[in-house]
Amino acid sequence: MRLPPGVSSADFADAIKQFQDAVGKEWVFTSDEDVDLYRDSYSPFWHEDEEPIPSAAVAPDGVEQVQAVVKIANKYKIPLWTISTGKNLGYGGSAPLLGSSVVLDLKRMDRILEVNDKNHYALVEPGVSYFDLYRYIQDNNLKVWIDPADPGWGSLIGNAVDRGGGRTPMRDHFDAHCGMEVVLPNGEVMRTGMGALPGSKTWQQYRYGFGPYVNGMFSQSNLGIVTKMGFWLFPEPEAYLTGTVSVPKRDDLGPLVAGLAYLMNSSIVLGTTSVASPLNFLRGDAELAALRAKPGGPSTQELEHYLQEKNMGYWSIELPFYGPAKVVAAQWEYAKEKFSGIEGATFKEGTLHRFPVDPKELPQFQNSVAVGIPSLSVFGVGGTRSEGHVWFSPIVPMTGEAVLEAQQVFADAYKEMGMSIGPLFFLGPASNYPRCFLVLFGFPIEHDVEKNKKNRENFKRLIKVAAEHGWGEYRTHTAFMETVMDTYSFNNHALRRFHETVKDALDPNGILSPGKCGIWPKSMRKASA
Repeated sequence: MRLPPGVSSADFADAIKQFQDAVGKEWVFTSDEDVDLYRDSYSPFWHEDEEPIPSAAVAPDGVEQVQAVVKIANKYKIPLWTISTGKNLGYGGSAPLLGSSVVLDLKRMDRILEVNDKNHYALVEPGVSYFDLYRYIQDNNLKVWIDPADPGWGSLIGNAVDRGGGRTPMRDHFDAHCGMEVVLPNGEVMRTGMGALPGSKTWQQYRYGFGPYVNGMFSQSNLGIVTKMGFWLFPEPEAYLTGTVSVPKRDDLGPLVAGLAYLMNSSIVLGTTSVASPLNFLRGDAELAALRAKPGGPSTQELEHYLQEKNMGYWSIELPFYGPAKVVAAQWEYAKEKFSGIEGATFKEGTLHRFPVDPKELPQFQNSVAVGIPSLSVFGVGGTRSEGHVWFSPIVPMTGEAVLEAQQVFADAYKEMGMSIGPLFFLGPASNYPRCFLVLFGFPIEHDVEKNKKNRENFKRLIKVAAEHGWGEYRTHTAFMETVMDTYSFNNHALRRFHETVKDALDPNGILSPGKCGIWPKSMRKASA
């Protein structure tokens, strides 16, 4: 059996016995067969000694059991790595950052405590998945939508505290939360916002409560364990309509994105969309291949002519509209008016869907997540060209100039690193968050040590290249958390030093998720940090 760092075999055996007493023997996992289930399925360290593997896992089924586990871990100074449910593929899976930590698995805490379809909110535990909440809403005929992450098996709380995003008007998942219950590193339970008021009637309705607003300290952090969280839901709309705007020239991207930003910031377009070009997706076209094979590559004019001959725009954006049928129709008309100033712009109206939909109509939706229905269709992206991936996910400004700059910067970086066609696949730029674009690159993972070592170095290089241009990653795989945190270095890493000060005060034994997002306890911190 692996031992947590600095813990003797006798103490670990005692701790395991106490974990078993606290949660039940069948819910403490120590065998190699069981512990292997908590390894990262897409680990960039496959077949290397550096792969972080847990020593054990513990699965409590309520807040009192979480408190007991935390108190035992403090007694023996055993590091815990908290997970919820789902897979977190591409960001580290269920594996800890620090090898031989004990995984604190909250999957059994799967209670849906309340769903209110009059004021449109829910209160859930960490083991509740998007599929779970969707089924509950359907079974009870409630008139609210969830906003699923792309993989529907994920946890609402897990995705929100990692600041994930979705597709509908509630797409910023942490921003859509309201009220938390947190087990602190000393085992004490705290409720935030109006939840701190005993008998509060508005815990899921007013975020802030009284005094400093601390909820953000428990997102992407290792300062507490979230055991309950409220979420604002979207009232089921009457209708959903999409309209696609296409423009013919490369330089039309600037006004196209400026129009999108105006519509989004005016709350006319509220769902996620992305800037697309057929040049990113056309495969096997001999004419395009010949253009790309020219010395120095094709000119902009040649590409524009090629697309015009195929009756395709150079860029397009699909705009999603949610609300009463008359309103979404008016919003689409206004959007067309807004973009009509771009010479050669064309417009294509999608199907108007009314809700609730007949289940027979569901196959009509190319992306059911956009209408609040969880799925696993995202795993069809990128085909089967590798045995896994890790996500590189920088945030860039919502301007056409920034998109073109990012394309050029990353293309140059690929060339420098010998990556002729870039990583496994490319998604975006997408508007999962207001006023900025998220760009996703899937870096391939193989069962090949040398290839993975090379890809890890390339990944770190891209993090630095992005930072040099003012683009930071919003989220990353555990293997790169410290590298990303290093780039947030204003005023001699003042932000990290603040994180560390808070960590030392709240978690002096350093038991909660050591190293998460570059925050290490004092006993494990680099002397130079």
